[in-house]
Amino acid sequence: MWAIPWPCLHEFLAIVTHPRIYGPPTPLARALEQVDAWVESPTLTLLAESAAHRQTLRALLVGGRVSGAHVHDARVAALCRQRGVRELWSADRDFGRFAGLAVANPLVGGGRT
Repeated sequence: MWAIPWPCLHEFLAIVTHPRIYGPPTPLARALEQVDAWVESPTLTLLAESAAHRQTLRALLVGGRVSGAHVHDARVAALCRQRGVRELWSADRDFGRFAGLAVANPLVGGGRT
């Protein structure tokens, strides 16, 4: 079983189709096909906010001294914690600021950040 927080799908689409990040950017239709392929996986769980999200997010924002662009990271971390995710795979070292969430970089052998 594996999971993707909904905000990560949004961010994937925003990044791969952005012409200032990739030249040429991925066509939207192709990016949406990739999202469809992930979503169609029978072992995927999509993580969305629940009634407890506000409290979890608040604790992570305050505990991690989060502001600005890192609020998005706190949102993803809150979704993972709420849903019992044991390990978040990310190359973004900023997730290390959130207590109670193990982070592994899948691009580096051994992966812990």
